[in-house]
Amino acid sequence: MLELIPDDPVIIAIVLILLALIFFSYLLLRRTVLEFREGMRGK
Repeated sequence: MLELIPDDPVIIAIVLILLALIFFSYLLLRRTVLEFREGMRGK
């Protein structure tokens, strides 16, 4: 498993940034959908 991780710090940084972007966009989409549902209920 450890052999799959590249030694190049640039590649590691790019992968970490991509994972962070995916994670934050997921949280943003989930919050937006939940607020949209609350608004549709006529709260």
